[in-house]
Amino acid sequence: MKRLLGVMLGVLTAIGGFLDIGDLVTNAVVGSRFGMSLAWVVVVGVVGICLFAQMSGRVAAVSGRATFEIIRERLGPRTGLANLTASFLINLLTLTAEVGGIALALQLASSIEPTLWIPVAAFAVWLVVWRAKFSLLENVTGLLGLTLIVFAVAVFLLHPNWADLVGQAIAPQVPSSEHGATYWYYAIALFGAAMTPYEVFFFSSGAVEEKWKKKDIAQSRINVMVGFPLGGVLSLAIAACATIVLLPRGIDVTSLAQVALPVAEAGGKLALAFVIVGMVAATFGAALETTLSSGYTLAQFFGWSWGKFRRPAQAARFHITMIVALLIGVGVLATGVDPVAVTEFSVVFSAIALPLTYLPILIVANDKQYMGEAVNGRVTNAFAMVYLAIILIASIAAIPLMIVTGMGA
Repeated sequence: MKRLLGVMLGVLTAIGGFLDIGDLVTNAVVGSRFGMSLAWVVVVGVVGICLFAQMSGRVAAVSGRATFEIIRERLGPRTGLANLTASFLINLLTLTAEVGGIALALQLASSIEPTLWIPVAAFAVWLVVWRAKFSLLENVTGLLGLTLIVFAVAVFLLHPNWADLVGQAIAPQVPSSEHGATYWYYAIALFGAAMTPYEVFFFSSGAVEEKWKKKDIAQSRINVMVGFPLGGVLSLAIAACATIVLLPRGIDVTSLAQVALPVAEAGGKLALAFVIVGMVAATFGAALETTLSSGYTLAQFFGWSWGKFRRPAQAARFHITMIVALLIGVGVLATGVDPVAVTEFSVVFSAIALPLTYLPILIVANDKQYMGEAVNGRVTNAFAMVYLAIILIASIAAIPLMIVTGMGA
């Protein structure tokens, strides 16, 4: 029974933890402009993050070592440093977006300017990272994030034309009002939102923190293969809500209030309360994960003592790195930059950096020196090579499309 409860909790946490500010904003933006014609990207992204996460978790469980420890050893310090630099900067950008997302979500609840919430949000993230247990940190935010299921409920309450929604999804077309380059730019952004690297850093480092062994691989695989796809369903629900309410009215998503608008229209104040709780939980949980990931990446690469199970005095550089990352995020947001714009940057640059984070995991997952009999099988490698090609194409195309489309304008 205890094992069953562990699986159920892990699945629920994966569902709630899948959605962050990038998924909330990008899916709503896409739905408001392209309808459900980019739903296929969510499916591709969910399969990709499942593949990526299960390989990373298996490497950590079998080797007992975290991602960047192995990357430095396997790829050498120079190549590993390039990987570290890209990963850390993308993670820092994502952390900034998540802290801004918390402030925007709290603005919905209080009507207080988000600039006043930013230092409060950052302090709360630091306090929880410093004091809360790892399992509590992961499970509470994930479970509270499940209140975002209200988006799926809202789709039914809005009584859409189901044939039209399904038709857009299974026979995607570029709307006449949009350019083809813009369509593909947002396809890459949506893919980057689904496959954000920090999720994998956190997942593999968490496996080491919680002392996973080979016997835990099956449970982690269930958590990933069930939880992430169900999280993807919620992503599609966000896009569907925007398609039903915002697209016909020509409303472009530039704030979290517009993301929540379809839910408020469908279910009133009660539904809005649920969505605000979910947004705060989702962005706060992602901010916790990205803060920890900033410490994980540097500490693992340079061989510093790290982990939430160690007190700050025992892992000073690990904890200082997290504090500095939070302060940098607050400093960037204090300039008045729009958190939604930061979010859009972060998901696109996540797609650009994916080869540097995905390829090393794939190499190690096929290395018998580290994995023994737990190396990737033929089916896994077949999918992995397909996704390597997709990731490389997305990475190469992202910057030209960003320039040509003016960031999707």
